[in-house]
Amino acid sequence: MPIHPTAIIDPRACVAESCKIGPYCIVGPDVELGEGCHLVSNVHIEGPTRIGKNVKVFPFTSLGMAPQDMSYAGEPTRLEVGDNNEIREFVSINRGTVRGRGVTRVGSHVLIMAYTHIAHDCEIGDHVILANAATLGGHVTVEEWAVVGALCPVHQFVRIGAHSYIGGGTTITRDVLPFSKSAAARDTHAYGINAVGLERRGFSKERVQKIHHAYRVLLASKLNTSQALEKLKAEPDSGEDVAMLIRFIEASERGVIK
Repeated sequence: MPIHPTAIIDPRACVAESCKIGPYCIVGPDVELGEGCHLVSNVHIEGPTRIGKNVKVFPFTSLGMAPQDMSYAGEPTRLEVGDNNEIREFVSINRGTVRGRGVTRVGSHVLIMAYTHIAHDCEIGDHVILANAATLGGHVTVEEWAVVGALCPVHQFVRIGAHSYIGGGTTITRDVLPFSKSAAARDTHAYGINAVGLERRGFSKERVQKIHHAYRVLLASKLNTSQALEKLKAEPDSGEDVAMLIRFIEASERGVIK
């Protein structure tokens, strides 16, 4: 295991033999690094933190630090990171809080670009992209394949739906619908579906058409949200994607961006 002589590895850390740890990295107690991890340099990881296989972490990143929450009193909460992720420069990811889930989770195949912050108790799904300086408040959920643009602040407790796309510089204070494109001119709105992203992920034309129809009912009809949902529920053969969209809206506590 190549470890630079300036790196500090606590003897209570569990580091796989195939890991590569560069200059000035600090790996604290109760940290677990899976096979093939690479800490480039100046990376600081505190535990309890578990990082999966083949995760590359770039300079000046802080992982598993105490949550930025006034109620936190040193309880043994944790951070869990999946496999095959890329975590770029100056990223910060905090552990969970007892008042929340007790754990912050990041899935697999996730790209976290420079200066991104993931606060306590967040839940990040697989294949997510968080662009430069995306800032997630506590308890945020980002579902699989979502893209959060650069310089986007996301309010605590917000949910970002699967396969959605948020344009850069958009302030998010309500839940983001699955499959949607959202951006801010003056106010933040959903602008139809993320058709390009869905096609890239292998969605058939029929699936995309059904999602597009659901969005026309939600966004372009004269129905309010409750009426639109009832109409969609009554339509036969709408498919699982539309059913997921309906469930997402019905479970929303903060309201959704339309």
